[in-house]
Amino acid sequence: MSPPPARPALSPPAGEEAALLSATALAGRFASGALSPEMALEAVLARIARLNPRLNAIIALDEAGARAAARASAARWRAGTPLSPLDGVPISVKDNITVAGLPCAWGSPVFRDFAPERDELPVARCRAAGMVILGKTNVPEFTLQGYTDNTLFGPTRNPWNPALTPGGSSGGAVAAVAAGLGPLALGTDGGGSIRRPASHTGLLGLKPTPGRVPRCDGLPAILLDFEQIGPIARTSADLVALLRVLAPEDARDPASRALPPLAVPAVPGRQRILYLPRLGAHPVEPVIAAATAEAAAGFRALGHLVEEAEAPFTVEETMAIFGPVSQAGLAWLLAERGGAPAAPMLQQMAEAGRALPATALFGAVDAVAGFRRRFAALFGAWDLILTPAAAALPWPAEQIAPPSIAGQAVGPRGHAIFTNFANIAGLPGIALPIAPAPSGLPIGVQLVGPAGADGLLCAMAVQWEAAEPWAERWPEL
Repeated sequence: MSPPPARPALSPPAGEEAALLSATALAGRFASGALSPEMALEAVLARIARLNPRLNAIIALDEAGARAAARASAARWRAGTPLSPLDGVPISVKDNITVAGLPCAWGSPVFRDFAPERDELPVARCRAAGMVILGKTNVPEFTLQGYTDNTLFGPTRNPWNPALTPGGSSGGAVAAVAAGLGPLALGTDGGGSIRRPASHTGLLGLKPTPGRVPRCDGLPAILLDFEQIGPIARTSADLVALLRVLAPEDARDPASRALPPLAVPAVPGRQRILYLPRLGAHPVEPVIAAATAEAAAGFRALGHLVEEAEAPFTVEETMAIFGPVSQAGLAWLLAERGGAPAAPMLQQMAEAGRALPATALFGAVDAVAGFRRRFAALFGAWDLILTPAAAALPWPAEQIAPPSIAGQAVGPRGHAIFTNFANIAGLPGIALPIAPAPSGLPIGVQLVGPAGADGLLCAMAVQWEAAEPWAERWPEL
């Protein structure tokens, strides 16, 4: 594989150096006494103060709460009683995940004044692990679009080129981690909303199997079980460490009790990988196609069997399922809550949902069941699926989607064709950074495994990072 373009070493301003350390590196320094959680937090807060006005990644910052948490963590480390290996590590939370005492606007005027009284379970687990919750990251309205902008807070910008979007809907989350505004973030993925933004910003992002990260005490589910909370990180060690905090089963989420405990093998072994470079006639940017082909060759070089074959689904099939589910979900939410979306596209989606007959939703649910049976059978012949994470490079930040890809006109989901099959099928998927574009913009691939294979995907990430390290690639902010 060709090496990434050479970039000068990143030299952060004085006082911000600790903000560029990984979560596991921070924890190691806390343990040795070389650094305190309070010092690490102040470095992150200094970087947020300097860069967030330009990026608009964090839309609610809890400095007082974070400082109190950092002080408590420092005392635990001094006493030798940390609550977890990530005690004292800063983390941001996507603004469709509830955090007690912080606003949760979901990018919409409908939830402008919503102030939850309870943490959603993954946030509660981070808090119980001693992690320092920084605040909330920006989202598109109701997290139903593939870029990050809304009428309440405005657009989030990509640290690699602030004129461009980081994607969505976890755009604020990935922009924060990519810019060093905290080493970790919680995101959600209902159709690729972790994996695509991670690919646009040079990060790792995991969409877990339903139940792997148990959920309760959160916002209403408007995408059935398609949407899952997952970790976003710069390194595979950080992603695994956060997933271990999030993954224990909980009786309040029955899906979590159907899965075996998380296990990350030391080495993944030889995997049979089905490589899908494109889906039918839908276009992919040539630079992404070339980088993905190079990555496929890289996985072969690591000893895996990688074979290209026909996709076991079509884009039209997944959209025929995803469309009615998202339309009906949004229409139901608005009927329960009241109000109307600000975004014209979502107004149309809600109107379409209100016009749907109940039979259409039941038809989609039945199609989901058949889709899941098909993939359960497919993973008898294959262990993993490899695709591009996105069909397009990032586009202008205020623009909903690229109007064309590789010179071919596309609709608003043309860039997002590769990811939602995993959500519909109930499968885990991970975005991995690969060689960037000649412009320096990041590119990512997606690996999808059978239900429950979250640990295998993590092991593949560890192996890939060891062979093709990316953690020292930083945007020149």
